[in-house]
Amino acid sequence: MADNFAPIPDELNAIAAQVVDAALEVHRRLGPGLLESVYEACLCYELSKRGLQFQRQVNWPIQYDAVRIDVGVRLDLLVEDQLIVELKAVEKMIPLFEAQLLTYLKLTEKRLGLLINFNVSMLKDGIKRMIR
Repeated sequence: MADNFAPIPDELNAIAAQVVDAALEVHRRLGPGLLESVYEACLCYELSKRGLQFQRQVNWPIQYDAVRIDVGVRLDLLVEDQLIVELKAVEKMIPLFEAQLLTYLKLTEKRLGLLINFNVSMLKDGIKRMIR
């Protein structure tokens, strides 16, 4: 397990910056008010244009006691096998969404996640960077 107090590696910060840039482009072109699935598809297209590897709707098993449980969590996006991106298209962000992403980071042993809500006037107001 990674040292939780170590700084985020430059490579991972660069990946996150590219994802944010791609999300800004999607929001700039589409605006708010669409379904999350539309933003996800367009964001994936933008990520592929940038040469980033990603997986969509990743089923991640969890370890409970000594048992692997295959109905674990579903990550919206896992970018470069390092960054979890949780997408929303909601009127208002609630603390549960942040808790959800933190739980995903813990269960996957990843360090960095982005919570992106596309249903805002300015996307910078809808992006939350979270570190485990």
